[in-house]
Amino acid sequence: MKKSDLSEFGVEEENFKLKIKRDTGKEAQPQIVSYAPAPPSAPEPQAAPAAPAASAPQAESDLGVYITSPMVGTFYASSSPENPAYVKVGDTVSGDSIVCIIEAMKIMNEIQAEQSGDIAEILVENGQPVEYGQRLFRLS
Repeated sequence: MKKSDLSEFGVEEENFKLKIKRDTGKEAQPQIVSYAPAPPSAPEPQAAPAAPAASAPQAESDLGVYITSPMVGTFYASSSPENPAYVKVGDTVSGDSIVCIIEAMKIMNEIQAEQSGDIAEILVENGQPVEYGQRLFRLS
């Protein structure tokens, strides 16, 4: 913090809040770092952006098993633009099948299905940002 001449720094996410304050020679005050659970209404805003894009299909697709994103990042259907997608609608996957890549902080993370079934629906577009727990694929 000294090198960057910062006196205060804070990060706030869904279920986490961190605030760091450097003593600048003035009277020091105690700082509180707390972990606060998200309010009950927090999950609703995440669901809202997906609903307008496909409100009727979303209601139908609530029946089924889903592969969800284990992290925040960018969804990629294949390992590179020249390669075919890992899976397409109708493909059968097993628990260890790679279904996509999530890029997080410049690291490409291969995502496994972790369950068996047939890909009934792909719920995100290639290159789309995704949230933790967001539904990526629906299995039948």
